[in-house]
Amino acid sequence: MIGVAVVGYGYWGPNLVRNFWEIPGACLVAVCDLRKDRLVAVQNRYPAVHVTDDFDELLRNPRIDAIAIATPVAAHFKLAMKTLMAGKHVLVEKPMAASSDEARRMLEEAARRRLVLAVDHTFVHTGAVRKMRDLVQDGLGDVYYYDSVRVNLGLFQRDVSVIWDLAVHDLSIMDYVLPERPVAVSATGMSHIAGEPANIAYLNLFFESKLIAHIHVNWLAPVKVRRTLVGGSSKMILYDDLEPSEKIKVYDRGVTLNDSGEKVYQMLVGYRTGDMYAPHIDVAEALEIELRQFVECVERNKTPTADGNAGLRVVKILEAASQSLAERGRVVELEHMRRIA
Repeated sequence: MIGVAVVGYGYWGPNLVRNFWEIPGACLVAVCDLRKDRLVAVQNRYPAVHVTDDFDELLRNPRIDAIAIATPVAAHFKLAMKTLMAGKHVLVEKPMAASSDEARRMLEEAARRRLVLAVDHTFVHTGAVRKMRDLVQDGLGDVYYYDSVRVNLGLFQRDVSVIWDLAVHDLSIMDYVLPERPVAVSATGMSHIAGEPANIAYLNLFFESKLIAHIHVNWLAPVKVRRTLVGGSSKMILYDDLEPSEKIKVYDRGVTLNDSGEKVYQMLVGYRTGDMYAPHIDVAEALEIELRQFVECVERNKTPTADGNAGLRVVKILEAASQSLAERGRVVELEHMRRIA
């Protein structure tokens, strides 16, 4: 039985607590938060769970093997490093750190101590995204583009821009689904509230091949949209996370180039219009799957799907996109991100 503590009982913490309480193999030992009213809420619902506002108390508790961190981004590095240095495994909310330097140091510390460092990229554990990855790997042909939209009205964040709040989801999905890593990024956006971070942004990501990715995020949209298109030479995918049942639709549509063997202007473009089908996908709760995997990785010393390397890659893109945004869309080269098995 793996003893677990959760730090932060705000927006996402209750979901972590509920799942750790229910999944086999985990024993929810304690919950930590600085607000007394939140600790009272934990006690009322989970009277057997210890509550505290002292994080260091968790580090001293020998019953706790792993700590899940669900705090604002600025606190991730300090809390995660203290946890790792205390010899405990870590699951940290996304993005894993406020900078790539912090993320890299967390990764190095976990490796040095042979501890599990997992990042809460929840979407990569959904049945829809896992199905999309399978289709990309076998069925789409050459991947041409990845185009996603994630917009809604609010929730405005004071400490991070819309890129770090919303685009992080799409970047983690893209990192998991696509067969290549981006080599450069360009971002434009705007803040419409004085003194606040950007509330709308457009990211373009470039690859060594002809693959291109585009991500649109917005806190000022009148409707909520969660939609991704992935186009390939053989088929195309529409992923709509708000669809209650058919979240993934596969289209046998595209273009074919018929080279006549003469001049380029005589090359003919043919349009292929075939069937559409919606594959069966697993509807199990993604967070439950993720936390079950985390517990198993701690027990068996395995590497989670969204490990520290995945978290670092996403933070690198966020960092470069923020730099590009500040410079009105200048293309920022990314440090080469090799695919790690």
